[in-house]
Amino acid sequence: MLIKSRGIVLHSLKFGDSQLIVDLLTAQAGRVSFICRLPSSRKSKIKKQFFQPLSILNIEFDYRQNLRLQKFKDVAVAEPFTSIPFDPYKLSISLFLAEFLTYATRDEQRDILLYNYIENSMLWLDGTRQAFSNFHLVFMMRLSRFIGFYPNLEDYKEGDFFDLRSGIFCRKPPLHPDSVPPAEASKIVLLMRMNYESMHLFRMSREERNRCAEWILAYYRLHIPNFPMPRSFAVLQELFA
Repeated sequence: MLIKSRGIVLHSLKFGDSQLIVDLLTAQAGRVSFICRLPSSRKSKIKKQFFQPLSILNIEFDYRQNLRLQKFKDVAVAEPFTSIPFDPYKLSISLFLAEFLTYATRDEQRDILLYNYIENSMLWLDGTRQAFSNFHLVFMMRLSRFIGFYPNLEDYKEGDFFDLRSGIFCRKPPLHPDSVPPAEASKIVLLMRMNYESMHLFRMSREERNRCAEWILAYYRLHIPNFPMPRSFAVLQELFA
């Protein structure tokens, strides 16, 4: 079946001397892995630079269900980034989110709303001149709506704990260790009220931001099997004093 789609690069791995294995989240087919030969000629249509993390591509491929690795018929950059590759802060965030999404969308089937959310988010980050230090926190919290375990905010009251296992707020700490204390649980509500345009109005210290990221990642690890701690998180923790 011939498929034409937009796709977001999540991960690429060199295979042999002249091939790449590339994992994409596509608009029309969900998660798809490809094997791609990189011609040595500079005039080739396909270039290694296309497959940088979170690059947005136009792709065409003949989907074969019995193959684990598909092959491109055509591939081109759909939305060239103008600032992410050149801004060390944006680049660090994008590398972290690419690794995060590699695990968070591992089994995703076609979901155009999820795809559009991710693509539009990255285009916003690339284009913004506002402060964006909270971007990854807002992105991860809002992504949970599409993945299927969005926190229930309806019953929140000041002083509540947040139960990471059940995704609900509660007056008393649950009978297990996976919960967020009231002072930090209140920031869940704060984050869910933020959007990309308004998040610069909410100031956090680096320590507060890192703590929020830690429990958001803990939340994902509890709800997605075999979800590891992203290795790139250590770099992200040093950003934005």
